[in-house]
Amino acid sequence: MTVNAVLTPSMTSSNSMSSGYCSLDDESEDFTFFTAKTSFFRKPRPAAKQNEKKEEEEGGTKDLSEEEVRTRIEQYNAQVTENGMNLAADGSYTGFIKVHLRLNRPVTVPDLEAAGLEGASRQPGGCSRTPSEDQERMDCGQSEKRTSFYLPCDCVKQLHISSLTTTREVIQGLLKKFMVLDNPRKFALYRQTHRDGQDLFQKLPLCERPLLLRLITGPDPDQLSFVLKENETGEVEWHAFSVPELQNFLVILEKEEAERVRAVEQKYATYRQKLQQALRQHDP
Repeated sequence: MTVNAVLTPSMTSSNSMSSGYCSLDDESEDFTFFTAKTSFFRKPRPAAKQNEKKEEEEGGTKDLSEEEVRTRIEQYNAQVTENGMNLAADGSYTGFIKVHLRLNRPVTVPDLEAAGLEGASRQPGGCSRTPSEDQERMDCGQSEKRTSFYLPCDCVKQLHISSLTTTREVIQGLLKKFMVLDNPRKFALYRQTHRDGQDLFQKLPLCERPLLLRLITGPDPDQLSFVLKENETGEVEWHAFSVPELQNFLVILEKEEAERVRAVEQKYATYRQKLQQALRQHDP
């Protein structure tokens, strides 16, 4: 699977703290954080695996016969001027899909600039590592420098995939292309349809095959579009976050609380000034 995309200049790194995204997935120790309302536990991973397995087992779209595939590919290619589908001798086929990225939270990527400067300072003569060495180091999970940024609103990535490519592989391919270190379980692929002036979203199972959906539905984007969003499960899966991420949440909540307190104090200080001014005007 190949991804054709170009990072835009608006993808700038943030100097502020990440909003709870990093790639430390599997610590060996068990950590527990307590607050006034709830507790964050690192331990209950089996339940998450069961939910993930259940999501994988949820039925995808029914396969088409070879004759149906051949007929639909001919109909599909007749409706497009480029990026048609190609049928292989083994009965599989390849084609393109477009994925809209609509993420409300920042993503975490390796801070290559910081890692390069650190490597240059540690090596004799100031010689930095080669890009391949840096990439290998990141693939092994040894990179400690990270930065976070927001993706541009509704940017589109075009993917070349096969009829056997699953939703899980599409998500993993996108994250790997842009070296996103966040856990893939934090993201989900949705099918978007436009009906009666409204956009309807349906979360795709991990075993679903997006190209098969594209072939059955046709090339009309109003009938089917693919959107990558945060995986909204209705409840927070704390086990999917690492200890540094949970600590980031606490720091961010403390900052938000301090800002809220400051706003309330400023509001009532203004009221006090107005009341005192009114009293001075009516009481010489």
